[in-house]
Amino acid sequence: MTWNPEQYLRFDQHRLRPALDLIQRIPLEHAAQIVDLGCGTGNITTLLQQRWKTAQVLGVDSSSSMLARAHQDYPQSQWLKANIQTWQATESCDLLFSNAALHWLPDHAHLLPRLLSMVKAGGVLAIQMPNNFAAPSHTLMMQAARNGGWFPRLEAFLINTSPVHRPAFYYDLLIAEAQHIEIWETEYWQVLVGNDAVAEWTKGTGLKPLLDALEEPARHQFEQEYRRLLATAYPQRADGTTLFPFKRLFMVIQK
Repeated sequence: MTWNPEQYLRFDQHRLRPALDLIQRIPLEHAAQIVDLGCGTGNITTLLQQRWKTAQVLGVDSSSSMLARAHQDYPQSQWLKANIQTWQATESCDLLFSNAALHWLPDHAHLLPRLLSMVKAGGVLAIQMPNNFAAPSHTLMMQAARNGGWFPRLEAFLINTSPVHRPAFYYDLLIAEAQHIEIWETEYWQVLVGNDAVAEWTKGTGLKPLLDALEEPARHQFEQEYRRLLATAYPQRADGTTLFPFKRLFMVIQK
């Protein structure tokens, strides 16, 4: 999938807040080696560098377009193109950080223990994942996929509609190798501005693989059906804003 940095960054301040909340909960005073997995455009990677000023920070992402934007905006930083599923650290990290990336990857039962194994004793694996897959923004996407002749092209996307497990799954999976695990969920009531704001949000993330799977005119027809369904679930308010509740799962695992 080819990411669109401009579309993704349309709501950059809303997307940034969970990362800031996660960073604030990391119990490390000092860190020498930090890796940001799924760094995207690099705006969060640079915040990690600001928090741990003397650390060597590496941003890792599989998207050439996102990394190109990171290189452009933060040329002083280190960036690496790699698939998180198979990436291997060259040395153990003090902090392995991932914000809104791991929900794109399968087999968390093997992925997360593998990532934790790359963290030094006393270090931290810090993760944030969207967990709003039961919300209308997601369920109506699946409904729209079923509502037209484009369904055969989109059927494969309907198999795993909830890639994030319950908090207890992750606790049981990782506690044997951890000193301490902190897990919490936060639902952000995001105030979005503009027409069809929720559709514009998902167009930069969850909707994009489905749009990429279609050709015109089916792509436009499917997107319009999705926008029609969203208009009832997330009505635009009299002041031009749309309230978009968004739940996220956080984990800070200290090894």
